[in-house]
Amino acid sequence: MPAAVAKPIKESRSFAGLRELFAARIAVLDGAMGSMVQTHKLTEADFRGGEGGRLASHPHDLRGNNDLLCLTRPDLIEKIHADYFAAGADLVETNTFNATSISQADYHTESLVAEINTAAAAIARRAARAAEAASREKGESRRRFVVGAIGPLNRTLSMSPDVNRPEYRAVTWAQVVDAYAGQIRALISPAPDTDGEPGVDALLIETIFDTLNAKAALFAAESVFAETGVRVPVMVSVTITDASGRTLSGQTVEAFYNSIRHARPFSVGINCALGGAAMRPHVEELARIAECPVTCHPNAGLPNAFGGYDETPADMARILGEFARNGLVNMVGGCCGSTPAHIRAIAGAVSKLKPRAIPTRHHDLRLSGLEPLNIQ
Repeated sequence: MPAAVAKPIKESRSFAGLRELFAARIAVLDGAMGSMVQTHKLTEADFRGGEGGRLASHPHDLRGNNDLLCLTRPDLIEKIHADYFAAGADLVETNTFNATSISQADYHTESLVAEINTAAAAIARRAARAAEAASREKGESRRRFVVGAIGPLNRTLSMSPDVNRPEYRAVTWAQVVDAYAGQIRALISPAPDTDGEPGVDALLIETIFDTLNAKAALFAAESVFAETGVRVPVMVSVTITDASGRTLSGQTVEAFYNSIRHARPFSVGINCALGGAAMRPHVEELARIAECPVTCHPNAGLPNAFGGYDETPADMARILGEFARNGLVNMVGGCCGSTPAHIRAIAGAVSKLKPRAIPTRHHDLRLSGLEPLNIQ
């Protein structure tokens, strides 16, 4: 029996648009979704779709399942996207940070994963088209992009949740890959009016604290690309958890980059956990070594005693503007605690600054454990 012939994989049209954007100037990503949702003080009824809503009789509490709002409060999610576009964002992330079967299991809503992701992509796409139409009315021609947000999961492949059983894992590699593949398949499924193009322009595997989880997401993405015959840009963003300069699973920035470099990400960056000032040395390190665009979307500082964030729009704009002036970044935005006001200030701060020049690196052997090992 002849061997199966692999389906050729073509690049989506969004590759060209994103390459053009990143070559022309520093791109601007949106800000936080979760903390913006929290400002609306939603009730359990909102998450269920109101009285008589489709989830009115769901047997488990749903409040806090922000991804579910793509089905029950799409108006709110679209308004948040629209506000970020109006503030100057070039790209917004779908409201799908926890939209995998593993994360949704906490709410007993695994069966809704595909629907949540396709709805999220459609909501963000509507906001993008509205923003593009508004820019045309002003005599501009500015494309807006939709990025499928892929979070780190609430289970980890590298660490045991039981201190007495270091070998134990709450989840397997196959389960993580399957969960990510289900999400990615839904995010890139073509909408009826997109001429067969994927529902999102790119994927962002973000807030990575466990590199093995990230590698499972990258593997899942490649599997879905092979299955569908279409590839979209894949962005990667890691989280440095504290002043040690390491991820939660123990890797340094360079070790992390060595671990995922083989996947040829469209961009690599750092987000969450820290404010921009504390990220500076880690962004500098990544800017030195990455052979692709570097991104940075920090928190609006560290949470205060009341769970809020104290960095003002001017604070974040000053810090990220400094990163830009020093040639460290190709895309900036905000994470937890950031708002459209923060994004407007950040966009203004970087609007006339050149993007980081991507260095050419020697093709050395680059390995990693917790530390990098580079052999020339």
